[in-house]
Amino acid sequence: MSITCEKTNNLHMKKIGILFGQENTFPHAFIERINEKKIKGIEAEIVTVDMVQQAAPTDYAVIIDRISQDVPFYRAYLKNAAIGGTAVINNPFWWSADEKFFNNALAEQIGVPVPKTVILPSHKRPDDTSETSFRNMAYPLSWGKIFDYIGFPAYMKPHAGGGWKSVYQVSDANDLFAKHAETDQLVMMLQEEIKFTEYFRCYALGGTNIHIMQYEPRNPHHLRYVRDAAPVAASLLKTIKDYCIKLNQALGYDFNTVEFAVRDGIPYAIDFCNPAPDADINSVGQDNFDWIVENAANLAISRAKAQKPGQMNLTWGTFISNQFAAKAPVAKAATTTKTAAAKKAPKKA
Repeated sequence: MSITCEKTNNLHMKKIGILFGQENTFPHAFIERINEKKIKGIEAEIVTVDMVQQAAPTDYAVIIDRISQDVPFYRAYLKNAAIGGTAVINNPFWWSADEKFFNNALAEQIGVPVPKTVILPSHKRPDDTSETSFRNMAYPLSWGKIFDYIGFPAYMKPHAGGGWKSVYQVSDANDLFAKHAETDQLVMMLQEEIKFTEYFRCYALGGTNIHIMQYEPRNPHHLRYVRDAAPVAASLLKTIKDYCIKLNQALGYDFNTVEFAVRDGIPYAIDFCNPAPDADINSVGQDNFDWIVENAANLAISRAKAQKPGQMNLTWGTFISNQFAAKAPVAKAATTTKTAAAKKAPKKA
């Protein structure tokens, strides 16, 4: 009798898993906070990956992904899990296709200010290519036009990447060429420098839940989150929040950070493709850590409750959903046409 009851309970249990790598503080606090809530039918644990069989569902209603950007095997696992009905946060299909240069173009379309940016071909040719692979490329590039458009000093960074890896400040053309030679096969962006008076990093959960943090990117990593910051105008905070919501709803990210540099009162979105953002207590500080743990737990619980086994439970964002909506066939309005006989039929008394 007790064994049967236990099996029945497990069938109705929705598990929330977190997939992570080197980080320590956030994953364990996240699991602990969900389980502390003692919500009937929901529990959280560290994801265990064993045999990954095509189209086989996982044991998880929800998986928070914190590591697949560095482990291709995990990315494949998460896509397979999503097909089986797991709500993966963030959508592994979109994250595989997304990159920072495209995000800047999308930001311009939806009315969020971004720095002037161009994309540069990799300094070293990709493997298995030759000169003939680039016969469509102008040579040399119109460097003069590029420099006039961007100006100096400027920043050069990978068009797809994060964690402040391979980010360069360049002072002039010679400096750019010297540093570009260090980037190997990375495709780089050259971006206008925004000389800012204020800088913000914002957690964005579920597309609309925004937590704004004052940030100083020029400080050492563990000192970047400003503890005793000066007050900020309410109108600026509202604009930043509105821009965060616009960007994350367009991109479909459930868990992201957005960075803004404020110049002349205008917040420019600098970096908003961080689907596994820093959430370590030692860098973000206790207050920010408490916020992200609590709100990430609530997000995961709400997705677990809404999750429907056997079908896709992913967030795609308005950029994708609007494309499908635009191409959907428009149903013709139903019209009633009276036949000639009906028109001639005498009215009943």
